[in-house]
Amino acid sequence: MLEAVKRSTAAAVDLGTRKFWRATGRPIDLDGEEYWLRAPTAGPGRVGAAWLEAEAARRGGHVHHALPGAGLIGDWAQLAGPGFDPAALHPAIDDFYRHTANWRMEVWSSWSPQFRPGDELVTRGFGKRVQQLALPLDPLEVSRGLDGTVSVLTDSTGTQVAAGWIRTLRLTGDVVFSGCYTTRTLPGADRPSVHVTFPLEAGNLQVFLRPHNRAGGALELSSPPGRWGADGAYVAVRDAGRDHAKRVPLHESFRLYVDDEQVLRTDHVLRFGRATALRLHYRLTRRE
Repeated sequence: MLEAVKRSTAAAVDLGTRKFWRATGRPIDLDGEEYWLRAPTAGPGRVGAAWLEAEAARRGGHVHHALPGAGLIGDWAQLAGPGFDPAALHPAIDDFYRHTANWRMEVWSSWSPQFRPGDELVTRGFGKRVQQLALPLDPLEVSRGLDGTVSVLTDSTGTQVAAGWIRTLRLTGDVVFSGCYTTRTLPGADRPSVHVTFPLEAGNLQVFLRPHNRAGGALELSSPPGRWGADGAYVAVRDAGRDHAKRVPLHESFRLYVDDEQVLRTDHVLRFGRATALRLHYRLTRRE
């Protein structure tokens, strides 16, 4: 009886959330002007990896699980353009994105005090329940690092068009993120962006990240503030047969670099508006 009540309450909360995004967002046409927001969604309950097969079917392709050396980026050349030359990347950064499954990730996290209560609410009331966007609350939760499983989505010709990256806490096995990684050119943009989608029930959170070269072969990926249709974060939902989306003031930056001891590291900053909400630092080591 108690479990039935919990499921009913969770379903009501999730529906209410979609109603909120519908009310505050704008109608979109995924087959028309807002084609760039078409991305994977999930069914009720835990997000898991079922969306991978659904996305492959939509694209008329296939999913390849547990491929040795699978990576998030199949071909850097598709991201080349003003401000970004893939040839200038440090070889370790290039290898991490093209062969992500070969790398291990150690993580350190630090929440800003004013955002900690909000994360408690989202993570405990939503993230852990659906196994998506379950940002670590306590630094000790990530003390053993993260494991990642990479699945490659190919089109009918066998070309990689996207990748699924499911990251779990090594300490507990809980899923932290289940994301789809691809590239997409936004309306009016002079080059493609890295497009990351986190599927949710009848919707998703999408982040468009613009790549930039930095000194020493470093890479910066950023989703800055901007207009509708530019790089940044968007929530999309389908409710009552209609699609709606809203640009949200969630901004991220990733700086990947090799330190003076030849260790690949990443500084990840998550901001809400102008305020810093979360800082993460990753130490990346290649599996032998």
